[in-house]
Amino acid sequence: MMVQSLFAFFSTLGFGILFNIKGKKLFYAALGGGLSWYISIFCENLGLTTTSSFFISSIIFSIYSEILARILKTPVTTLIICALIPLVPGGGMYYTMYEAINGNIIKSLELGLNTLANAGSLSLGVIFVSTVTRLLMSARKKKEFKELEKRAKRKFAK
Repeated sequence: MMVQSLFAFFSTLGFGILFNIKGKKLFYAALGGGLSWYISIFCENLGLTTTSSFFISSIIFSIYSEILARILKTPVTTLIICALIPLVPGGGMYYTMYEAINGNIIKSLELGLNTLANAGSLSLGVIFVSTVTRLLMSARKKKEFKELEKRAKRKFAK
């Protein structure tokens, strides 16, 4: 598991370079890729399906990306896209087309639906964390605004 995660780290590092990420942001983006692959393999070793492990992994790397984006003061998408790279179901897409070309339509449909489910679980995990983060930040801003409003009323009441 660790060797595969290390390879995921370096492959994500390569994509980060292609995406023109600089400095320590590149390291943290690559670390997100290694983390996403590690969590995915870990969940599969626990007996979860690939789709479930991708969903859990996408939730975890999305949380990682949201937190680090605020710490590093960088857009979240920079980190999320890099962390998503190792999990993109490219092999599933390839084998779907391979089976379709060979005339094995049933196997092609089975692989295609599985690949769509995996890709959908990745996107749902990212959207879920993004939505929850947005709601939390909105609630925080409302709370801060109400506190400022109370202070202003007290100040002008004197």
